[in-house]
Amino acid sequence: MSKDQAIGGLIFVVCVVVIIGYIAALFFPIDIGRLILGRTVDRYHAMIWLVAIPVLIAFVAILGIGAWIGWTMATTPPPKPLEEIEAEEKKEEEKEKAEEEKKK
Repeated sequence: MSKDQAIGGLIFVVCVVVIIGYIAALFFPIDIGRLILGRTVDRYHAMIWLVAIPVLIAFVAILGIGAWIGWTMATTPPPKPLEEIEAEEKKEEEKEKAEEEKKK
């Protein structure tokens, strides 16, 4: 097994464990506040946070991707117009033809 396959397997296992844990916490709530904070947390608020945190992460990720695309578009120079490219190709073809004629 290569290093990439091992990393892929680890990512798969972590994702499956998180999915199972998330579904279990959402549909079968336990008193997580008592486990983590040492005090009782209202189950309604705990379930709201179970939904709000992934939505926040997804929202920030989408905006981050949008910002990265915008930055890339703003800092990348525009491509040459097709007319310039065609003119360069034509000059190269003419130059090659001239060289071939000189060889003959």
